[in-house]
Amino acid sequence: MSPRPRRIAFATCADLPAIQPDDTHLAHCLEGEGVVPVSCVWTDPGVDWSSFDAVLIRTIWDYFKRYPEFLAWLDRLDRLGVRTINDSQLLRWNSDKRYLLDLAGGDVAVIPTHVAAADQIGNVLTYLHGQPVVIKPTVSGGAWHTLRGVAGEAALDHAIAALPADLTYLVQPFVAEVASYGEWSLVFIAGRYSHAVLKRPAHGDYRVQEEHGGSALPTEPPPAICAAAERALATLAALGHAGQP
Repeated sequence: MSPRPRRIAFATCADLPAIQPDDTHLAHCLEGEGVVPVSCVWTDPGVDWSSFDAVLIRTIWDYFKRYPEFLAWLDRLDRLGVRTINDSQLLRWNSDKRYLLDLAGGDVAVIPTHVAAADQIGNVLTYLHGQPVVIKPTVSGGAWHTLRGVAGEAALDHAIAALPADLTYLVQPFVAEVASYGEWSLVFIAGRYSHAVLKRPAHGDYRVQEEHGGSALPTEPPPAICAAAERALATLAALGHAGQP
């Protein structure tokens, strides 16, 4: 009897149920190695996750709107003994932007960050009065429920009052360089630098996501940016989030 072919689930969401264009090359390479890639909606109760050798977390772009369900799903995969890529503990940690506070405790320069419940945002802003700020949920994506404004101004206070009361938020000073120059995103594979993109917002905006008109172009970062990214990885390792080999 021939052995069962290895199978890997490409986890996605109901709005993007098929393997996406960004992943087709990887899927073809896996097939060439005898690994069967299968697109699976992470919230589909009919998926038998135990039938896969691993689950690759890809386009689950609704996880932040269903965060308790997402954490429960990771718990289920752990109980089943199914490997996740990346490691499930790293996914839990990285999915909540409060990780910035952990990084700040290491040798990583991060934007000064305050964490506040919805009804405490105003108290935090009193210390930033007159400054441009950004407010976003600690668990978010695609600039979901993200606000930009000037602390103390009525327009921002009005927008804050409309935020969901059951979420926790980050309050940060606005970094003008994101709007004027862009935001670096560096990719490391197995701890080694692979490539980078420079994400830029549309003219007059500050959000770099494509759905808001942003762009991402392959660009080689300067040495100082690479060094900063390597320090961040070293801090992750010290925190116990080195990932899987």
